[in-house]
Amino acid sequence: MMWRWSLLLLLLLLRRWALGKPSPDAGPHGHGRVHQGAPLSEAAHDDAHGNFQYDHEAFLGRDVAKEFDQLSPEESQARLGRIVDRMDLAGDSDGWVSLAELRSWIAHTQQRHIRDSVSAAWHTYDTDRDGRVGWEELRNATYGHYEPGEEFHDVEDAETYKKMLARDERRFRVADQDGDSMATREELTAFLHPEEFPHMRDIVVAETLEDLDKNKDGYVQVEEYIADLYSAEPGEEEPAWVQTERQQFRDFRDLNKDGRLDGSEVGYWVLPPSQDQPLVEANHLLHESDTDKDGRLSKAEILSNWNMFVGSQATNYGEDLTRHHDEL
Repeated sequence: MMWRWSLLLLLLLLRRWALGKPSPDAGPHGHGRVHQGAPLSEAAHDDAHGNFQYDHEAFLGRDVAKEFDQLSPEESQARLGRIVDRMDLAGDSDGWVSLAELRSWIAHTQQRHIRDSVSAAWHTYDTDRDGRVGWEELRNATYGHYEPGEEFHDVEDAETYKKMLARDERRFRVADQDGDSMATREELTAFLHPEEFPHMRDIVVAETLEDLDKNKDGYVQVEEYIADLYSAEPGEEEPAWVQTERQQFRDFRDLNKDGRLDGSEVGYWVLPPSQDQPLVEANHLLHESDTDKDGRLSKAEILSNWNMFVGSQATNYGEDLTRHHDEL
C-alpha cells in the first residue's frame, strides 16, 4: 500500500495535467494511512498439493509469473538459468546463490511496481533531462512556475497551497540525503514512497501528526483519530464500526494508555513492524532445493527444482488440474 502523501503527489500531478493546478483536497483518508507490507502472493501456499503458484509469484512478481506460465518448459528453464546468473552477479559472484542473494532478489521483484511508478514520474519531473530531479523542477512540474513572492497569487486558497508546497519541500530535503538539492532516482523514490525507507520514517510520522492533530498540542486525541475516519451528519447516530474504532484506539493504538497518541505510537500505528516476507520465502526455497544441505544453492540445484521457482505451460496445466480436482 502506497503512503497517503505519495498518492497525493500522484493525484496532484494528474490534476495538474488535467486542470493546470493541483487540488488541495486530494488524497484518501483513514486506513489508507497505514502501511503494511503486501503479501508476496494472494495464492495459497500449497506446495503439498503440487501448487507452486505462491512461490512463482513470490520469486518472479505476479506479472512476470504470468508471462512464465505461457512459456514452454524448456524456455522457462532457460530464463530461470539467466535469473540465477543475475542473482549471483548482483551478490558476490562466487558461483553460488546464498540465502542473502535469494532474499535480495525476491525483495527486488516485489518492488517492481514502485520502480515503475518512479520511472513514470521521472520523465515528468526531470524536465532538463540531465539525469537528476532538482527541487525546482519537481515544484514547477507539480504546482506550476511562479516568480519569487508570487506563489499561488492566482488561486483562491493560496495559503493551503503554500502549506502543501512547504510540506513537499521538507520531505524532499529529507529524501535528498547528500543535500545537493538534486534527487537521484533512489532519492526520488524515497520522496514518493517514504514508507519504504527507514530514514524517512520520522517524516511519515510528522506528516501524519500534522494531518490529525487539529488542536496542535503534539498528540492525536481519540476524537481527532475518529474525525479522520468519519464525519457525522447532524442528528446521525454513530455507526457500530466507529465505536469499534474507538475501542481499537484504546486497546491497540494508545500503547501507554494516556488517552492520546504521541509520535512513537503514531509510528507504530502507521508503520507497524512486519515479518520479513522475502526472507521467509528465501528460506523456504533454499530448504526445498538445497539437496546437499550446504546452506547455499548451485545453479544445478535450482534448475533441478525449477518448477517450484517458475511456471510454464506444463506446470500451469498441472496446477489447473490440481485446483479442479480439489474443487470436486
